[in-house]
Amino acid sequence: MFLRIVPIRRPSGKVDQYVRLVESYYDGGKIKQRTIANLGRREILAPHVDRLVELLRGEPPKTTGSWEAKSAAVWGPTLVARALWEELGFPELLAASGKRPQAVSLAERAFVLVAHRLICPGSEHALAQWLETDYVADRRGERILPIWKENGRVRVDHRFLWPWYRTLDELIQRKEELEEGLFSRLRDLFSLQPERVFYDLTSTYFEGEGPEELAQFGYSRDRRGGNRQILLGVVMVNGWPIAHHVFRGNLKDGETVQRVVEDLEKRFGLRRVVFVGDRGMVSTANLCFLWSQGHGFLVGLRRRRSPEVLEYLCQAQAGCWQPCAPGSNDRVCEVPGRLPGQRIFVVESAERLAYEQAMREAAVSKIREELEKLAKQVEKGELRDPEKIGAAAGRILSLHHGHRYFRWSLSSGRFEFSQEPLEEEKLLEGKYLILTEEKHLSAVEAVGAYKELSQVERAFRKLKDVLEMRPIYHHDPQRVQAHVFVAALAFLLDRLLEKKLKLAKLPFSTEEAWTHLRTVHVVEAEVGGTKHRGVTAGNRQARQILSALKISSLEPWKPKKRTSKTPT
Repeated sequence: MFLRIVPIRRPSGKVDQYVRLVESYYDGGKIKQRTIANLGRREILAPHVDRLVELLRGEPPKTTGSWEAKSAAVWGPTLVARALWEELGFPELLAASGKRPQAVSLAERAFVLVAHRLICPGSEHALAQWLETDYVADRRGERILPIWKENGRVRVDHRFLWPWYRTLDELIQRKEELEEGLFSRLRDLFSLQPERVFYDLTSTYFEGEGPEELAQFGYSRDRRGGNRQILLGVVMVNGWPIAHHVFRGNLKDGETVQRVVEDLEKRFGLRRVVFVGDRGMVSTANLCFLWSQGHGFLVGLRRRRSPEVLEYLCQAQAGCWQPCAPGSNDRVCEVPGRLPGQRIFVVESAERLAYEQAMREAAVSKIREELEKLAKQVEKGELRDPEKIGAAAGRILSLHHGHRYFRWSLSSGRFEFSQEPLEEEKLLEGKYLILTEEKHLSAVEAVGAYKELSQVERAFRKLKDVLEMRPIYHHDPQRVQAHVFVAALAFLLDRLLEKKLKLAKLPFSTEEAWTHLRTVHVVEAEVGGTKHRGVTAGNRQARQILSALKISSLEPWKPKKRTSKTPT
């Protein structure tokens, strides 16, 4: 074995030298080398070389000059999260105004909750465990540690929990002004052009009853119809979430539109925007409201149970189609709307067409097979009761949208079925329709704008799957809204990281980036009675991410003598 000095360049350009213990070995007749241990930075180890040699020789420890590791905590994700937090101006936006100074500011406490939701999502109870493994320090340089309480099994002490609940209460009181301040900040930093506002809804469910004011049974996008839920509406501009709204769970999608538009006018001063929404937002009342307020709209139309849509599709068959983009197999055709000034864009997606055709063919085959089995049962006399036969046929047709493809009859004890003409279904396959009154918007621009609505859907997936916004356990309506607000702020930080990674052309998703950053640790040790603290460099990917974010100093703020156990 031997020691090797390895130079590693930091994002700032400074080169640090790290010491590795390396071993030579034979493999297939060739001499190879492998790293046995990373010992740390050369300048830190230099004063303790003699003792390291003694340890490697197996000599017993001496009473003086001994080395003892105190802790090794994950540091990289928190370091990056704080850099993003400060770039968006959260400390200034959450600064106390005219209030009694607190030992730990709201900005610091809110950062911990948002970073936890971003890095290792969980409840306020899970926050305690996260603080044990990850290094989180406030601006005074004091590491925040949980307080545990033995009560049959290890639990978090209530003295630790209540300050975080209070933080949620304080944070939600500042929601509106914080969203307005963030919008101004984003507009300045990234030159937002709020000409088009994208809006969509999703649902998320409760475990338990939830607060009566919000938790209601409704259409569940999570397929949890047995759970009470809330609706969450997200407003995005140029790919940035600028506001979110929490509605009671049984509200219809279209009933939220006027409230959202009025909020955009009042708080964000948007005099005229083109409102882009999915087909659930379309109603005569909503479109009339947008028109009366001087706003434009670009909305999807429902395909089924609409004679107007079939009329538009028939017109498009003989119309003039054009590619949605150069080299694209998708195409669009404009047809006139029923009312003056209305423009309808019929869009055919090649990928969607192939998918829906395959789904139809598989469904028709499966349903025909089941109906044939039912016909044989009736023919053999195994099933005679007309009500039971009708119920069985209904169950079969309820699968895979079978009522679209087949009809059945029962006459003189004989069960018969026939396949419906599929012209209407084939006409619908692979197509969606967009309605607008914008005069200067081309067909290709309209399709591009409507496709951007998928960014809101991506936001929902991130909030639900990655940031684990669901399920919700809170029973107080203010806490429910605060829970959602923390997840929304975490998503905003994640979106900023995503844009920076793309700008640096790094091939990582944000999920991968947060994982790589966990290789950066803060290590605290005591050598010869003197406390030392250092930061590991992290893996190659972590160093690339830090360089892309222009984070040159990896050192935490210097701690003071005492360590706070919980925020006050």
